[in-house]
Amino acid sequence: MDSSALVINNLTKTYSNGLKALHGINLEIPHGDFFALLGPNGAGKSTTIGIITSLIKKTSGDIKIYGIDIDKDFVKAKTYIGLVPQEINFNTFEPISEIITNQAGYYGVTREVALPEAEKLLKKLNLWDKRDQYSRNLSGGMQRRLMVARALIHKPKLLILDEPTAGADVEVRRLMWDYLKFLNENGTTIILTTHYLEEAEHLCKNIAIIDDGKILENSSMKNFLSQLKNEKFILYTQEKVSKNLTLESRNLNIIDDHTIEVSISEDSDINSLIQDLSIKGIKVKSLKNKTSRLEELFMRLVDKNGK
Repeated sequence: MDSSALVINNLTKTYSNGLKALHGINLEIPHGDFFALLGPNGAGKSTTIGIITSLIKKTSGDIKIYGIDIDKDFVKAKTYIGLVPQEINFNTFEPISEIITNQAGYYGVTREVALPEAEKLLKKLNLWDKRDQYSRNLSGGMQRRLMVARALIHKPKLLILDEPTAGADVEVRRLMWDYLKFLNENGTTIILTTHYLEEAEHLCKNIAIIDDGKILENSSMKNFLSQLKNEKFILYTQEKVSKNLTLESRNLNIIDDHTIEVSISEDSDINSLIQDLSIKGIKVKSLKNKTSRLEELFMRLVDKNGK
């Protein structure tokens, strides 16, 4: 089997109204990757996913899924794909267990094989006790998890997630994160699109950023984040801070009596800053990043492309 889960060559899409959604994009995602495909609304993410999964017809270009050209044998290529779309699109008047086993049948998986597999998936996603309920009675977070279970019932090698945690609360999001990491560690290649950039930074090994139908960045997450030379932190202090507080070689912004904003360069560190403040008689109670590293770089890249 091909070592690349997905290869896209010179993919273009022009809609009937003349809108050019994709301008010859190229991507290669190796087997076992956890890959972030990021971009603002209207950037071309959903169009790309739609073409990969045959929901949208491409204008030109080639796509191979584990070496299978989708134009030549999409039936076989499709068996490698599990898709979790943004929209909840299952029959809300079916019990959960039926939704899963019926989906398996579309891929030639017999009911005898599907039933124990569905049980494992539903237990892993904390849905087993709801298996006989109609899906319309589930919470939004449970419906999201059901979408993941349905996409996995035929054991795809490539899982595509389009905003899988949209609208989910923190607890559900963390559960999903843990399960997706488990899947990836056990060999499933994952492509993730999300507007929660913290999610992509936490989960993904590699990243592509698309805007206006063009790939602006395609690298490892580690290398992309290393481009950020300065990070901004918010420090909360125990002692009252004077608005006239200064530290040598430090750019401080005193937000209020107990809050400081500071920029830390790559040749400095947060520990030395805390020590400098301690010398001034100011103890730091807690701190946080003002923005995520990925969010900062993402916005710079997209803003630059828009100019």
